[in-house]
Amino acid sequence: MAVAALSTFTSPLSSSSTVKFRYSFDSNSLFFLKPLHCHCKFTPSNHSYNHRQEVVGKKKKPRECKDERSGKGNVAGPQTAAYKSFGISKKDKESLKFDSKDQQVEPNNIQDSAFLNAVVKVYCTHTAPDYSLPWQKQRQYASTGSAFMIEGRKLITNAHCVEHDTQVKVKRRGDDTKYVAKVLARGVDCDIALLSVESDEFWEDVEPLRLGRLPHLQDSVTVVGYPLGGDTISVTKGVVSRIEVTSYAHGSSDLLGIQIDAAINPGNSGGPAFNDQGECIGVAFQVYRSEEAENIGYVIPSTVVSHFLTDYEKNGRYTGFPCLGVLIQKLENPALRACLKVQSNEGVLIRRVEPTSDANNVLKEGDVIVSFDDVRVGCEGTVPFRSNERIAFHFLISQKFAGDTAELGIIRAGQFMKTKIVLNPRVHLVPFHIDGGQPSYLIIAGLVFTPLSEPLIEEECEDNWGLKLLAKARYSLARFKGEQLVILSQVLANEVNIGYEDMGNQQVLKFNGIRIKNIHHLAHLVDSCKDKYLCFEFEDSYVAVLDREAVAAASSSILTDYGIPSERSSDLSKPYIDTPEGDQPSGKEYGDSPVSNYEIGFDGLLWS
Repeated sequence: MAVAALSTFTSPLSSSSTVKFRYSFDSNSLFFLKPLHCHCKFTPSNHSYNHRQEVVGKKKKPRECKDERSGKGNVAGPQTAAYKSFGISKKDKESLKFDSKDQQVEPNNIQDSAFLNAVVKVYCTHTAPDYSLPWQKQRQYASTGSAFMIEGRKLITNAHCVEHDTQVKVKRRGDDTKYVAKVLARGVDCDIALLSVESDEFWEDVEPLRLGRLPHLQDSVTVVGYPLGGDTISVTKGVVSRIEVTSYAHGSSDLLGIQIDAAINPGNSGGPAFNDQGECIGVAFQVYRSEEAENIGYVIPSTVVSHFLTDYEKNGRYTGFPCLGVLIQKLENPALRACLKVQSNEGVLIRRVEPTSDANNVLKEGDVIVSFDDVRVGCEGTVPFRSNERIAFHFLISQKFAGDTAELGIIRAGQFMKTKIVLNPRVHLVPFHIDGGQPSYLIIAGLVFTPLSEPLIEEECEDNWGLKLLAKARYSLARFKGEQLVILSQVLANEVNIGYEDMGNQQVLKFNGIRIKNIHHLAHLVDSCKDKYLCFEFEDSYVAVLDREAVAAASSSILTDYGIPSERSSDLSKPYIDTPEGDQPSGKEYGDSPVSNYEIGFDGLLWS
């Protein structure tokens, strides 16, 4: 059962300032820390960061940075008696190799190792959106984390360390100067961000780190960064405990992760992890804490970092990890395999296919996937991984890039066949993160409309949402790209909307009889309406009708009374481009299984 608490810690950002931290945790979950913000609602947001100020959250969304702010995820904890109860906050291709002759280090001499100079401290000022009042932002807050230099005058850190950034600065080891940094790319799903610094002085006399190979079990690992407890660089040591597909709290995704027993604390987020040869094997980003376990930290492996960098270099931006777009069930039971006419002890059963994925054109419910690019898939949903190891089938998908093609071997009605599928990033009907940072909104006669998102659900608290709408959020798949659940967030009281003042957090389904595809579609319908009345149809058959001329007359005064700069977000001022709905039926509002692995209560089902 989840537990929420409120406590106060002194942040190392200032020896005299007291920072409140809000944290919530599940007894068996990844954790992160985030600072308590100055809004009156106590709402753990869907993202977390691992800066100095962070909050511990549920397994749903881990992140890790010293001072991060919102979300469920992992992060290292604060420096108090409760310190060990927190985790760090808000993902086998051949890795880059390098000659480590000049960077090899003996354990006793790590303090004098040149590669430590490539690890820098990150200072970030964040200004997060206010999802309940989408025309404004929340009060800014500051955090610190870690980063390290790589080739090409770039820096690697965690995405949660620089989320919603308004200013990012970095400081080298032993230097008093802070240099302004720019965020070039942010991979929310893999919790990696790429930074640049223009100053030539910043790069002088420092050898950048290069990525090493994926480590083996029991290999020694050294985590370097700037966690709580002081201002100078910190070094902790441990061993590699496990390598497997891991839940990434910040990105709400599943990618390869390295589990270690070295201490990871708030502020370690974004810092490198080294092996005994001085090779960088990954990026520290989250931890796991429960009453039954201790010393479980996680590192983003060098293979995932290399994938992120290659994606950025190929496309000039980060496009994301692809997915297959199917819900699979394990086939451990012999009777189940026999019923499906699967002769061997292998394969996974397709139980659901995402309408927006290419798999929807090729695969069907009831198909059995037995191979992926000629790699046999076991009945537990695993594939061979190095020698004498197996790993989740999803690992093979994560090695691909957006737009790549995969060849699947499937059994359909007892017949084996091969088919090819194009892999692309998953499309979420209710997104975990808002692209561009600021949510869209539309105000009509004081009625505030905005797309439903996980940050909005958590900011408003789940208790304030109807069960039917929450069921849609947790069980509905997007039927076409661009589809959104548009909700009436609140009503700004005015004479023109008398009788509707108490409405809020309700989905609007139709406008003047036309089903709404997304908020841009709603804005287009309102703008092009010539009828006398504006008729909005909501969930549970509720209807709100407004006089079009009265709406136009009242709009200006409503914006003035509530201090709102515009009746709509800037993205809704662009011309509307119609979105094809495809041939998916619209009668079924939500499916029989959750759309996220975080909501599935057992490991027999898994989204790939």
